[in-house]
Amino acid sequence: MMNFVVKTLANAGALGVAIWLLQDITLTGESTGKKALTLILVALVFGLVNFLVKPVVKLLTLPLFILTLGLITLVVNALMLLLTSWLAEQFDLSFHVEGFWTAVLGGLIISVVSWALNVILPDSD
Repeated sequence: MMNFVVKTLANAGALGVAIWLLQDITLTGESTGKKALTLILVALVFGLVNFLVKPVVKLLTLPLFILTLGLITLVVNALMLLLTSWLAEQFDLSFHVEGFWTAVLGGLIISVVSWALNVILPDSD
């Protein structure tokens, strides 16, 4: 359970950095507390998307992974971020990613920051 909480907080931190760095990834809210809650909820949605959908997409695009030496990962991460944005709108969360290339850059930022935070944060269960 602790591992789930740590990964969710790492995702929230990584999403926060992407929102801070890129003007086309937005998170709106009336107060800081509302924004923080929305960010945690979006991190949960993002974690579920990465847990449920991403492995299927990776399996279906395995030949492209081999052909591009893994560079297709940037596209897959961007699609997962766009799917998270769409799901956030469906759940009435105020998170939005504007455009594919913003999603590519945002996915790259989220991957790097999430990796760094997972290295720093404890991962015991």
